[in-house]
Amino acid sequence: MISIIIIENKKFLLFKTIFIFLLLSTLCFTKPLYSKDFNYYEDLAKDWIKIFPDQNRNAAGPKFFKHILDKKITYLDFIEYNKLYCAVSGSLISPNSKPDFLYLKSAENDEKICGFYYKCCFPCSCDLMKYSQVKNMKYKFLDGEKEFSVLTIKNPCGKKDFPREVNRNYFCIGDSLDNNQVVTIDNSIVIGLFHNSSKCNEQSIAAIDKDEYTGVYCELRNNAPLEQVQGGMGDIFIKMARD
Repeated sequence: MISIIIIENKKFLLFKTIFIFLLLSTLCFTKPLYSKDFNYYEDLAKDWIKIFPDQNRNAAGPKFFKHILDKKITYLDFIEYNKLYCAVSGSLISPNSKPDFLYLKSAENDEKICGFYYKCCFPCSCDLMKYSQVKNMKYKFLDGEKEFSVLTIKNPCGKKDFPREVNRNYFCIGDSLDNNQVVTIDNSIVIGLFHNSSKCNEQSIAAIDKDEYTGVYCELRNNAPLEQVQGGMGDIFIKMARD
């Protein structure tokens, strides 16, 4: 009789252990509801006509960023939305696309800042590395205030050669930036989010410089005369972003 009780107790303890393990596994690996039940890509695609009334998205990543920031969302929602458009071209990006690992200059001190950028094509990463700078900004989301790194270009509104392929009215009122349509910091326009950014170390810089695309290809593209630049947005974003 005692042996039977001992066996039953062992079975109970084993069952209890398995139950706790499964429960903890569920808690660890179940995705939050916001990413499990919501399709960020479909939501952005649905809002396309609101973001671009004339359907001209050329170099209009800033319109996406402003549209997303104006939503009542959590910081994690904000991150997910910002993986789905190209800050340089203004095109949507397929979900689960692989980002490029890049470095850009900090607007504060010219230090190299490394991070991840979701692009529609490799030329956009090259243009970003040469013509964009990183700034930090803070914003209060539903789950509190967060600080993050953003991609910026200087105010393009006073340019005489503002590219005709871009809807200038999306960005500008006269020679000033339109704060109702885009997000600005110190007279620079925010074009997108720089993901998981931090100050570069020597190993990161070396890896980026040796990469087939961010190193070899980008060096060729970024040293080519403007009239010879091909691929991506061609010279459209470059004309808007260069000094």
